[in-house]
Amino acid sequence: MKLIVSGCGGTMGKVLTQMIQEQTDCQLAAGFDPREESSQSFPVFHRWEDWNGSCDGVIDFSHPDNLDGLLRFVGTNKVPAVIATTGFTQQQIDRIHKASLEVPVFFSANMSLGVSLMRELCVKAAKVLGGQYDVELVEKHHHMKVDAPSGTALMLADGVAEALPYQPRYVYDRHSVRAKRDPHEIGIHSVRGGTLVGEHEMIFAGEDEVITITHTAYSKKIFAQGAINAARFLQGKKPGLYTMADLVEQA
Repeated sequence: MKLIVSGCGGTMGKVLTQMIQEQTDCQLAAGFDPREESSQSFPVFHRWEDWNGSCDGVIDFSHPDNLDGLLRFVGTNKVPAVIATTGFTQQQIDRIHKASLEVPVFFSANMSLGVSLMRELCVKAAKVLGGQYDVELVEKHHHMKVDAPSGTALMLADGVAEALPYQPRYVYDRHSVRAKRDPHEIGIHSVRGGTLVGEHEMIFAGEDEVITITHTAYSKKIFAQGAINAARFLQGKKPGLYTMADLVEQA
């Protein structure tokens, strides 16, 4: 399986390129990064139209600004895409959905199997606990992370919101309003500091008891491995939008 890594010069891109080269069934065809120098052991191109080779898939850990070029490339070449970048606008997400009508697209805010399982557990808890427990979410990441809250936090919150018997409101900033907590809300709090890889804690706070569901990532390798597994999963698939739930179901 010959893969192109979009965002090969970034922190995640570097971890991913190294892990692809360690796989027995994968080959690093090339890297794409507008800012990365081509002094690598593999070819690096700065514009999508500069690549004229072949590949079996693209894994994207880059920046939302690169989305349009990526979608044009995979659409023109009919290449499956694993999109693991976060921070997209709703309009960009709509374009990803549209692209999946032409090629297989694996789209997830988090490539960890553990996080996917955590989401399922949170959804189950929300269904069981209903509207009797206050729901709060705390996410922690390194000080270089640009978007807040994280895409994973929003993915977890959205899953819980769909399972609740009411339509909750997301609250990100409590200091601006001096009032007691509205029971129909989900508080989402972001912490940024040091080299924290990623931690997400979903809190269900009830009368005299608290239930917490937590996932902690200690290495970026878990996200890289998840992306490689997603690329394997897409091989031979029909056009469509696939998520970690599909990968978990297959496992």
